[in-house]
Amino acid sequence: MKAMTIVGTRPEFVQIKGLTQELRKNHEEILVNTGQHYDDNMSQQFFRELDLPQPEHNLGVGSASHGQQTGEMMIRLEKLVLEENPDWIIVYGDTNSTVAGAMVAAKMNLPLAHIEAGLRSFDRTMPEEINRKITDHISNVLFAPTTTAVNNLKNEGITEGVYNVGDVRVDVMNDVRGRVGGRMDDIYTRTRLSAPADFALATIHRPANTDTPERLQGIIDAFQVCDVPIVFPVHPRLQARLDSFGMQFGDNVHCIDPVGFLDMVALLDACKIVVTDSGGLQKEAYMMYRPTVTVRDTTEWVETIEAGWNRLTEPDIAEFKAAIAAALAEPPSEHPDFYGKLGVSARIVEVLEQNLP
Repeated sequence: MKAMTIVGTRPEFVQIKGLTQELRKNHEEILVNTGQHYDDNMSQQFFRELDLPQPEHNLGVGSASHGQQTGEMMIRLEKLVLEENPDWIIVYGDTNSTVAGAMVAAKMNLPLAHIEAGLRSFDRTMPEEINRKITDHISNVLFAPTTTAVNNLKNEGITEGVYNVGDVRVDVMNDVRGRVGGRMDDIYTRTRLSAPADFALATIHRPANTDTPERLQGIIDAFQVCDVPIVFPVHPRLQARLDSFGMQFGDNVHCIDPVGFLDMVALLDACKIVVTDSGGLQKEAYMMYRPTVTVRDTTEWVETIEAGWNRLTEPDIAEFKAAIAAALAEPPSEHPDFYGKLGVSARIVEVLEQNLP
């Protein structure tokens, strides 16, 4: 079996770890990096830390508008697919790399597998929502991470080729948890926090939160009233907006450069709570038993809200402060196993083998 895996962003570099290893035991995998995330600390650092094989192909697309970026990916992928002629095209999640790979597979009549299928925020203003819906509706095999995702697909009339295998990050998190010892020493030095210290881990990067000065200022003001210090690895697009708007965070926020995945897991392990607008970090925080405050009005990980481990908030100072206080309180006594058991990657490979055209 020959599979072409198409990725291009930091979350996808994390997600592929288990499945890439599993595929390469008995099959051929062609790994394609579109170049959607191209800074070293957003791309190559992840390949080094996670012991990932270097991609067989780097498309080098880089930054552009959604339409231009997706179109350029499709142009370059089409030629590559013709050369490699894979049995499967595999895409992850909801990025422009995802939908570009999916569209090329569909137009070239090649079997398409979508990992992390069925997620819905029900917010069509999010580019990710459009990407994931298009990909789901043209995929041949859909690997859903949760029962909620399976039900979302069913509600849209997608019932064939759907497999609830669990979340690929279950395998990844299990693999890396034992490799982060000692990493917080350097982070405590950079942030000038005492070790150990109660702190919130924060990430903000979505355009809805960063591209409007009023919205971003609201987040800055809200963060300043957090009851614990905030450690904040600053995403490059956020730093660009801060510089453009002439804004900066207050003394309560300890900004550091973007971190690799191992440092992020170390931060998750050490922090008291998480504050984010990232879909992936919401889920990783849940897997690490960390209460989360999500600066959005919707989330694709609704089960974390229902279980009381996650809460949505607007950057209104009173609302944000209340959400932080609730997160810092005693966490829920129950922690349901939403994301499946170990062995997700092996289950995916088995399904791909059984469904070879």
